[in-house]
Order: sequence, then structure tokens, then C-alpha cells
Amino acid sequence: MLARYRKAGILTGFDLGDAQEEDAADGDTDALAERFVADLEAMGPAFVKLGQALSTRPDLVPASWIAALERTQDDATPAPVGDIEALLEHELGVRAGKVFAQIDPEPMAAASLAQVHRAVLHDGRVVALKIQRPDVAGSVRTDLDVLASLAGTADALTDAGRRLRLADWIAEFRKTMLDELDYRTEGENLDRFGRHLAGYPLLRVPRPVWDYVTPRLLVMEWIHGINVTRISGLRRTELDTAPATSQLLCAYLDQVFVHGDIHADPHPGNVLLCDDGRIALIDLGMVASLPPRQRERLLKLVFAAVDGRGEDVARELVALGTRLEDFDESAYVREISQVVARYASATRRQSEGRMVLDLVRRATECGLRSPPEISLLGKTLLNLERVVDALSPDMDVKAEIEAHLQSLLRDRLRKSLSPANLAAEAMELQELVREAPRKLSDTLSLLAANRLQVRLAGLDDSRLMENIQKVANRIASAVVIAALLLSSTQLMRMEAGPRLLGYPALAVVMFVIAAVLGVTLVVSAMRHDRRARPVERSGAD
Repeated sequence: MLARYRKAGILTGFDLGDAQEEDAADGDTDALAERFVADLEAMGPAFVKLGQALSTRPDLVPASWIAALERTQDDATPAPVGDIEALLEHELGVRAGKVFAQIDPEPMAAASLAQVHRAVLHDGRVVALKIQRPDVAGSVRTDLDVLASLAGTADALTDAGRRLRLADWIAEFRKTMLDELDYRTEGENLDRFGRHLAGYPLLRVPRPVWDYVTPRLLVMEWIHGINVTRISGLRRTELDTAPATSQLLCAYLDQVFVHGDIHADPHPGNVLLCDDGRIALIDLGMVASLPPRQRERLLKLVFAAVDGRGEDVARELVALGTRLEDFDESAYVREISQVVARYASATRRQSEGRMVLDLVRRATECGLRSPPEISLLGKTLLNLERVVDALSPDMDVKAEIEAHLQSLLRDRLRKSLSPANLAAEAMELQELVREAPRKLSDTLSLLAANRLQVRLAGLDDSRLMENIQKVANRIASAVVIAALLLSSTQLMRMEAGPRLLGYPALAVVMFVIAAVLGVTLVVSAMRHDRRARPVERSGAD
């Protein structure tokens, strides 16, 4: 795969030795992207999921490939009924007939990791039976080991790897994939999302039947509904879907910014419209978690973007991301501000999700590595917009998002001024005041005894140490070259021994080696050494 697509532009900047070809025609690019997706699908479930994950990373994948990766098909030929029954018996510890009164032999869906059957329990409850395909866990773990090894090699040997930290991203992808293989985690996600959505009566999440949940088996409530992508215009006129759609938008924003959960596999296929007009969320196997401080930063970022404040967006992105060595701050602020301004001044409807993904791509081009959660948020918003287009095409998504973000900010402000939070802040201030004299006394004592030490973390991996090592290597090389030249000069006086071109052979060989090393050292210095760029400061600085 790497050899076949090394010139295609996949993993932007991922140089495997050959220069990139000139931009191909749109038709050729689309065909190449589709062939890449087909190859991923042929390599197994882990690579199918990798393709889906790459579709959320505009900083890794060219924009022309995103659409093809979004269509990655996570389907497969259903496993034989005999294999499924044997696996059920192994997971339940009894024959399937003792638990289920009926199991439909034809699966409702068959993916690369699992397949879903409609079943009926002996008490009459209709359930969805999600069973993991035989031997898939071992195959996925092997593929993940291969991906981790490749990512580690890329980080060590390529500029793109060092910039993007592919190993860190693959490690997070591995964790998410292994969580998806344990259906107890998905059952917990269903329970947690159900609790969080309790305040939204028009939304549903299937409840797991915990008596029959194992690492490879998930039995949950059956929800009858139609995929939102298949809703006809007539159906929309029969049902008023606007209230449920508005609740869906608000609920997803709450999941991200209040509860810290991002659905890591968001697409319209996971959203159903029920007969009673409610919306059901299914397939919650992949959920990413956000720590509280990151939630606050993301909330400020999205609110500033929707409000058209480009400089605030740029500041929040810097706080969330990692500035690389070639980070160009002035170009970065200009690019981000232009993206936000273009979005805010547009007269026709714009995509909030597309804007977030565009912000990530522009930040990467300017030398800022953004955390994957921002791309995942952009992908979630993008898929929510598709659901809105299917359910309520006339809804103003921007206005809905802005109004709910304002309410979230007001709630957060009220909580920060609550008596409990104020008491906690007062206790921290009290501890600071109490400890300050002792810490100041300890510092003055160390100064008086000349025992104060300052530790610089990360110096071994810094650019300074790298440059010092280069200087030391060049000095050592120059000493070796000088020794070879002096030795060859002394050996020229020898009369005995083999001769080469009329001179002692050993002296000639040593002289040639010294000449080659000297030329190599000079060429390396001329090609790679550069002057420090002058630092330009604005008047405000």
C-alpha cells in the first residue's frame, strides 16, 4: 500500500523518497482515491476503520480524498448461522434456544466486525442481537500492531511523522478500536447517553439488556425506525420533525461541551426516525472522551467561530494545539481570521462542520498541530448537518447552534459563581496564603546556602543540543580528515611496499579517503547550514 500510493498525496507531506507528481486531473484523482478506498476495504476491518478515521483528519489527508474515504463501506458477507449459534452458546454458556424464543436467520446488518439480528426473548421482548464475527479480534489486533510499527517508523524517519505524530494518533485509534471490540463498553455508552438524553423527550437510545451482555455479545432494545437518509419528502410533510431535529442538535452539543463525550463514528446511518416522530441514536461503540479543560477551550473556540471572531479562534486553537518549529504566527492568524470572516459574512448557508475542518487544515499548513478531537468535532457537526438536511432542510443550523452555545455559557457562568465553587476557590486561596511564607523562607535559605538549583526539562531533545551534536561531529570529522592527510603525507616517503601510480598504495588510499570525506563535509555544510532569520517585531511589541 505504501509503495503503491507513495506519490498520491495521501498523508500530506509523507515523503517516502520520491518527489510528488504534479497535480493530476480531477477525474484521475477521484479514481485513485476510490482505488485506495477499495484496497483498504480488501485489507480487513482494522483498515476499514482506519479509512473512516482518516476521513476526519483534513490535516493528514488531501481534501480531494476526504469524500472517497467518507464512503468507506463497513459491510461484509454475513457469517453462517451455524457459526453465530456456536458463538452465542459460547458467550451465554447455554444453548441460544434457552434464552431466545426466536432469532431471525438473516441479519439486519452485517459489518466487518459484527452483525445484527432481530430476536425475541422468552418474555416477549423484541431485541437487537449484536454478535461479534468469529476470529475478528485476533485479526484486528495483528493489524493494529502493524499500523503502530509503521507509524513509529514514520515518526522517526519522515518530516510528516515528526510534524503530525502519527504514532500518537494510531495509539488513540488503537484504544478506540479495542474498546469497540468489547461490547460491554458499548453497553455502558448506551446507558450513559440514555441518562444524558433524559431531558430530551423526542430522542431515544436503545437500552442494553445487561443479563445478556458479554465482551462479544450485546443484546439491546429493538427500535423500529427508518434511516434518516431514506426519508421521503412526503414523510417529512406527514411528521413535524423540526422539534426533534432541534433537540438532536442541542443534545449533541451537550454531549460534547457538558458531558465530554464525542461520538467517534458519527454518520447519518446511525440515526433513525421512529414511527412516533422521535429520533433514535444507535451504534455507540466508538466514543471519545474530553477532559473538562479541553471542553471549555473547544466551547470558546466554536462560539467565537460562530460569532465571527477570528483572532479569538486563532488564540484558542494555539492553546489547544502544539506549535511546531516552523510555526508562522502572523500567517496563521491571517489564515484563520480569513476563514472565520468568510464564514461569518456569507449570505447563503454555510457548513459549521466544514469550517472547523478547514480551520484544522489551515492551522496545519502554518505549523500548528491540532488535537484530533477538533477534527472529530468538525466531523460530528458535518454529519449532524446532513441529518438536519434530511429531516428539516429549512432549519437555520447556525442560529440553533449559536443560541444553544449561549445558554451553555450562561449555565457555566452561573455554576462558576455557585456557593460551592466560590467556597472551593476561597479554600485554595487560603492554602496559598498559608503556604507562601514557608515556601519563600525555603527559597531564601537555599539562596543563602548557595544550593538553589534550576532544572531545564527537555534540553536533551532540544534544537540546541542537536546543533551542539552537529558541531561536535564536524569537529571530529575534521580531526580524522587531518590525521589521514598527515599520515598519507608521511607514508609518501616510504620506498618499500606495493605501489599505485608510482606512489605507495597505502598513502594513495588514505589520501583519497581524506579527500572524499573533506568534500562530503564541505557539501553538507553548504547544503544544510543556514543563517538565522532576522526577527521582525511589530510596533506593538
